[in-house]
Amino acid sequence: MADLVITAANVVAGASAQTKTGTAGAAIAAGDIVYLDSATTGKWQLADSDAAAAEARGQTSNIGIALNSAALNQPVIVQTSGPVTLGAVLTAGTSYFLSDTPGKLCPVADITGGDYFTLMGLAASTTVLNVDVQYSGVASA
Repeated sequence: MADLVITAANVVAGASAQTKTGTAGAAIAAGDIVYLDSATTGKWQLADSDAAAAEARGQTSNIGIALNSAALNQPVIVQTSGPVTLGAVLTAGTSYFLSDTPGKLCPVADITGGDYFTLMGLAASTTVLNVDVQYSGVASA
């Protein structure tokens, strides 16, 4: 398998979604996985499972899915938990993880050597992901 192909125009938060707002530190598309870079910029950046910084790999409570597209220094809304329609084809009951492609989601089979396991959520259906981020602190062998 490969990273999920997300249609940005179809990303919609569910009724019980928890969100945070801030400023984009890079070009972000709706559906991208982002984290708040509290150490340097104070802006939302693309998360990456094999990044050097643990915060960028998901070791933070400030990680989630961008609900809107934003250019550098523009406002962004980030969903940190709850159901989200991703505009992608999911497999119900499957867990999805932060990819080593910045900002992307993938199934566990795509986690390769040196990537950290950061669970982003479980698919509740073929369209909805229940966001529940869990950082393992463990890299794949």
